[in-house]
Amino acid sequence: MKNAKLVKLALSLSGVTAIAIGGAILFVPAAFYATYGIELGSDANLGSDIRASGGALLTTGLLMLAGLVVPRFTFASIVIAAAVFLSYGLSRLAGVAMDGWPDSGLIWAGAFEFAIAAVSLLALSRYRTTT
Repeated sequence: MKNAKLVKLALSLSGVTAIAIGGAILFVPAAFYATYGIELGSDANLGSDIRASGGALLTTGLLMLAGLVVPRFTFASIVIAAAVFLSYGLSRLAGVAMDGWPDSGLIWAGAFEFAIAAVSLLALSRYRTTT
């Protein structure tokens, strides 16, 4: 039962986070990025690309939450959660190495992404040992 709670925590945390951030990027990208001091401007090409990534993140969040209600999706949902949030965190580290330190809000975002990835990886390891 303890492992089931960890899996539910990981999927809830990752799914809700991905949906919230993805939705904000898709529907109100200028306001979302302004919180980090980023001005998107009115470039339709940039807006299209930014919104596309937001839609992809929102969709992966829905897939994460699907693992809570459809048991056959649970394993895939945990893998998706771990992969998405670990890739965000690692990509931010690559950005620091290549571009320098970003706004402190983005540093905190990276730490949060690594935390979600860690919980998801732990849930994944526990899920695999109990099935």
